[in-house]
Formats: sequence, C-alpha cells, structure tokens
Amino acid sequence: MQKQAKITSKGQITVPIEVRRILGVRAGDRLLFESDSNGVHIRPVRNESVFAKYASIGNPGIPSGKKAINRWLREMRGHSD
Repeated sequence: MQKQAKITSKGQITVPIEVRRILGVRAGDRLLFESDSNGVHIRPVRNESVFAKYASIGNPGIPSGKKAINRWLREMRGHSD
C-alpha cells in the first residue's frame, strides 16, 4: 500500500484512513516515529493493553485471571485438569 499526506505549514499531516485502520488509531491517539537503517517507521503509542478497558467487565460465574479462565474453559469443554 502506498499513501501520500501533505504537511501543513504547522508541520501537521492527515493520516489516510487506510493507515489509521491498519494502525488501529483514531482522533486523539498518539503515534511514535522511529528511524533506523531501513527508514522511518510509524507505530501507535500504547500506554496500556488494548484490552485494559475491558478488565473491569466480568460475567457472573466466570473467574478473573488467565489461569482461572483457562480452567473454566476446560471445564466447559468437559476436560479435567
């Protein structure tokens, strides 16, 4: 994919929608520009896990934590520990 963006006099650009979708960013999100011997790379800045906002959402009867959830899934599937 190749997309172009014009830089304004204030140094701002509009990130094409296809690029925003690929990066998973929207208005207000931050981007990090990194350079190395291969060029400049752009990636979203993630201060927390993309799933962190769902951490407080729970279902009655389903324990929290990876091990507890895996145990619950095995029980639901009829497998023992």
